[in-house]
Amino acid sequence: MVRAVIFDVDGTLVDSVDLHAKAWQEAFQHFGKQVAFEAVRSQIGKGGDHLMPEFLPREQIERQGKEIEQYRTNLFKRQYMPLVKPLPGVRQLFQRLRDDGRQIALASSAKGDELETYKRIANISDLLDTETSSDDAQQSKPDPDIFQAALHRLHDAPPADAVAIGDSPYDAEAAGKTGLRTIGVLSGGFPEDRLRRAGCAEIYRDVAHLLQHYNESLLRITSGASHG
Repeated sequence: MVRAVIFDVDGTLVDSVDLHAKAWQEAFQHFGKQVAFEAVRSQIGKGGDHLMPEFLPREQIERQGKEIEQYRTNLFKRQYMPLVKPLPGVRQLFQRLRDDGRQIALASSAKGDELETYKRIANISDLLDTETSSDDAQQSKPDPDIFQAALHRLHDAPPADAVAIGDSPYDAEAAGKTGLRTIGVLSGGFPEDRLRRAGCAEIYRDVAHLLQHYNESLLRITSGASHG
């Protein structure tokens, strides 16, 4: 029986992936690096510690990495955070999980203060048991630290008793390293085949679609079959 469900946030609960990509693209441009939007977008879901090395030389990261990430953070909060919208079905799925006695945690690569804003946007603050952010982990996704921290805060729940839900291959990779099964959603824009290769056991259009198929999903079954 699944006793706990651990959710990614960006692209899973709120529509923010394109906005993060734009903020990173502008930040790189500000520091002299031209990067294509789609190239940046394909890396959203990672924290800055893993995203920046995809585009910048190690020497520049050592010299300017903290400054670049702070510029990106300030730009996102100022210009793009007000544009973030909730994805459909989020509160309804959380309520269904609560009604069924599941614990709910967030495991996000966002900073802690950003996560507070996302919780308000998605209208889920009163339905959560716990949360973890990049502030709680040494390494961001696809490293497993954030999911490990979430399990710890769920009273050291065994990975076999929990399911992760996320929109990016980095969610599935991080969850897999933690021993968690992952349900993927397409709402973050990553292609289905990439999510499957990363280890997603099931894939749905978004959390609203998952809610429609709740009784056939990993959220209801105890072992064995998977659907997608």
